[in-house]
Amino acid sequence: MPNSMDAVSDRDFIAEYLFDAALLGVHLSRLAEDIILYATPAYGFLRIGEQYATGSSLMPQKRNPDALEVARSKAARLMGHVVTLLAALKGTPSTYNKDLQEDKEPLFDAARTLDLLLPLMAGVVQSLEPDPERMRTALDPAMLATDLADYLVARGVPFRQAHAVVGRAVQLAEARGAPLAALDLADLQALSSAFDADVRDVFDFDRAVARRNAPGGVAPEAVAAQIKQAHAWLAEAEALSGAPPA
Repeated sequence: MPNSMDAVSDRDFIAEYLFDAALLGVHLSRLAEDIILYATPAYGFLRIGEQYATGSSLMPQKRNPDALEVARSKAARLMGHVVTLLAALKGTPSTYNKDLQEDKEPLFDAARTLDLLLPLMAGVVQSLEPDPERMRTALDPAMLATDLADYLVARGVPFRQAHAVVGRAVQLAEARGAPLAALDLADLQALSSAFDADVRDVFDFDRAVARRNAPGGVAPEAVAAQIKQAHAWLAEAEALSGAPPA
């Protein structure tokens, strides 16, 4: 290093590693929470592999997502390591001080924690069994209210007006205790003359997904492009690191 006083006291590289580890832990925690939520009986969209769930000491029917709960809690541990190091650094004067001995424990523990978390989460994801039919059954036509507003925009209605019209349509459906898609053409035309018979196409979930085909969207071809890009990025990262391909 160009400055010897800085050389013996600089711990920025450890602070940056710990921040990256903490941020990775936060992302893994969020993924764990998504999986925990969608695997609950209330949703039932996913089933976690037996090897990553445990039974209950009281209720034999339970499948506790213990691996994911541990992964979620580890984010707090990693975040704490960042604070630990920064707190140790904040009061140290120039050059080396014994306070800097406190850099080892958070650094090594963060590395060990990620060595545990990354294979664990990869294994959980590989073990997941989705239930597409359960997911499709949970779809509510009200989820397509924005699509209904987009339909009006495509027919020349300003979005602020389309938003208000669809809001009234949602209120009408709720007042009747019926889904939004149950409103007939006469009901919709009473709210806006821009509605026509082809409005029925709006309530097709497959078409709604396919319309989101911009880069980064959720249409099948857009998702396929994102997966392809992710594989290319991983291959490049592995080539740079010298690690064998995953």
